[in-house]
Amino acid sequence: MGYKILIADDEPGIIQLLKDYFEIQGYEVIEARNGVEVMEKLSRRPDIILLDVSMPGIDGFEVCRRIRAHISCPILFLTAKVEEQDRINGLRLGGDDYIMKPFAIDELGARVEAHLRREERKRVIGSVLLADRLAVHYSERSVYYDSIPISFTKMEFDIVEILSMNPGQVFSKDQLYEKTRGYDGTGDSSIVTEHIRRIRSKLAEYTEQPYIETVWGVGYKWIG
Repeated sequence: MGYKILIADDEPGIIQLLKDYFEIQGYEVIEARNGVEVMEKLSRRPDIILLDVSMPGIDGFEVCRRIRAHISCPILFLTAKVEEQDRINGLRLGGDDYIMKPFAIDELGARVEAHLRREERKRVIGSVLLADRLAVHYSERSVYYDSIPISFTKMEFDIVEILSMNPGQVFSKDQLYEKTRGYDGTGDSSIVTEHIRRIRSKLAEYTEQPYIETVWGVGYKWIG
C-alpha cells in the first residue's frame, strides 16, 4: 500500500495496538506521544493522521489548529469525549472524522482506507497524463492523440487509467479484472485480454508507440 500514517496518542498501549495493525496492512507508521512530537514529525509528510484529543500539554484540538493551514492530509480524531460541541469544534478546526474510544480496530482501518481513497480521487481530478502526443484526462475519462479524441468503453478506459497511473508496474489479468469490476464482479478475467487487444487496436490507428506491454506469464504494464 505504501501509505504513511502518523499516530499520535499518549497511551503506549494504543500506539502499539495501532502500529501492529497498520504495519500488517502495509502502512509505514510514524509514532508521536504528544503534540510537540506531532509537529516535529510532519516533515515526514504523512498521508493521514490519527490524533488523540486528550494529550497532555498541547491537546489534539490545538495541534490541529496549528498544523491545518500547512498540511492537507486527512486528520481523524481519536477521542473518548462524546459531547456534541467537542465534535463540532474539532470539525471546525479542520478535522475530517471522529473515532470514538473504545473503537473496533477493523472499523478504524476501514475509515482510514475510505479517507485515503477520497484523497486519491481528489488528486486524480483535473490531472492529465501526457505521454508523447497521447493525453489521458482522468477527470474527463477521455483520451486524445494530437487533440483527436479516441473513444474507449468504460472498462477499456478503466484499464488505461490503472496502467497509466502506475507506469512500469505489472498487473495480472486477475488484478485488472478485480480493480475494474470489483471483487464481486461476475465473469471471466480472461476478458481483460480482449479489452487490452481493443485498446491497442484503437491506439494503433494513431501511433506505433506500444503503450501497453505484455509481460509474458505475468500480465501487463504501461511503458508510455
